[in-house]
Amino acid sequence: MEHYNCKLCPRNCNADRDGANRGFCGETSTVRVARAALHMWEEPCISGTRGSGTVFFSGCVLRCVYCQNGRVADGTIGKEITIERLAEIFLELQEREAHNINLVTPTHFVPQIVQALRIAKGKGLIIPIVYNTGSYENTDTIKMLEGLVDVYLPDLKYCSSELSKKYSQAENYFEVAKASIAEMVRQAGKPSFDGDIMTKGVIVRHLMLPGCIKDSKKVVKYLYETYGNDIYISIMNQYTPMQGIEDRYPELARTVKKCEYNKLVDYAIELGVENGFIQEGETAKESFIPDFDMKGI
Repeated sequence: MEHYNCKLCPRNCNADRDGANRGFCGETSTVRVARAALHMWEEPCISGTRGSGTVFFSGCVLRCVYCQNGRVADGTIGKEITIERLAEIFLELQEREAHNINLVTPTHFVPQIVQALRIAKGKGLIIPIVYNTGSYENTDTIKMLEGLVDVYLPDLKYCSSELSKKYSQAENYFEVAKASIAEMVRQAGKPSFDGDIMTKGVIVRHLMLPGCIKDSKKVVKYLYETYGNDIYISIMNQYTPMQGIEDRYPELARTVKKCEYNKLVDYAIELGVENGFIQEGETAKESFIPDFDMKGI
């Protein structure tokens, strides 16, 4: 892989990631992966009955203080692999009857992923490709994926720049995420399915944070008023306080109350949201966080 001055995400570090400065994500241009395995905990139309072929990439362009995958996001764990090996992993997951290939926090490796997907597709990869992202993306990076990605699974974490700055070190998050999601919708179009499995389309996730219902309502309203039922909205209550969060962010040291979540779901229904997913029961458990044990790499 040739050196390049990285501008893949809105940090625009301009870093030579194989030099002394790796940029905000902390990664070189060599792909690092923490896990590649069947995953059952996505939305039903993604995980299905056999699981989503999920590949967790090391590093992240965000630094959410509440991240459940913190060891992966900060690059603590992960194994370096070649582009050719990444292509093999995609094919191996297809052989295991995964419903799709699910690329998690892939932004900073998009050029390498594009190459791996082309190799794998040339060798028989035919299942849908899912791009699973926090949405802090440059639209030019998303445009590189046109024709390769079938389903986009972005977050819309905040409308408030105050919250995005405080919790994700990204004051301009909403403006950036709006533009990137718009490009995803342009590419993927309206949702389509093969049986119960989504094969094309966009599902926008929103993880509700404790005490942030006002901003959560703004997120849902924006998405519905902008896209109507041309996208799916996934409203998540699985926020899990990770160890130590109470020291710096005591307001995040609890799960989302059932009454808070129900108010947000009711609000979405009142707006007219029909294409959506909600979570029921006790989902705020660390058991929903996979073991990042280099499985499948």
